[in-house]
Amino acid sequence: MRRSGVIALVSGVTALGVGVVPAAARVIDHEQFRNTGSEMVDFCPPIALRFDFDIRGMFLENSHGPDGLVHFAETSHGTFSWTNLANNLTMTTAINQINKDLKVTDNGDGTLTIVNITSGFVDAEAPDGQKFRIDSGTIRFEYLVDDGGTPTDPNDDVLLDQRIIKPGTGLNEFDNANFCADVRQYIG
Repeated sequence: MRRSGVIALVSGVTALGVGVVPAAARVIDHEQFRNTGSEMVDFCPPIALRFDFDIRGMFLENSHGPDGLVHFAETSHGTFSWTNLANNLTMTTAINQINKDLKVTDNGDGTLTIVNITSGFVDAEAPDGQKFRIDSGTIRFEYLVDDGGTPTDPNDDVLLDQRIIKPGTGLNEFDNANFCADVRQYIG
């Protein structure tokens, strides 16, 4: 399982160096992706919702330094939309994020410590175009990962612990948001 699937997607800023690979780095995997779909969901009964998503981005996996420890970077851009099937009103969340490992350390005991940064924005928009929630800024996490006996192969890594080491900057209006209350207010 790729470590990035375990570590939060959250956060597109080339200033953070996603497009720059140091001379000592070796690219293991680099992919462009686009995920789209639609499904019926029952998050907020009795309101029947259709959930649509269109996310595109880039995934980069490369090894750094003499130990060859793997670092990940991922950008994600796109939208999530929820449509009330009874009245055809839609609220939409737009995302533009980068999630990048800044430092990976082999602790020498079968674990890795990963310092990760997530940066970007998420905003929610009502059917009339009014933005009613915005998250923006940067947050840093530290993850403790069991390396499965293979510190340079993340495919067998298991997340043991995570913590925020630098709280989010910017607006954080989703922190205490109630999704169903938003659905009822804006499209219910």
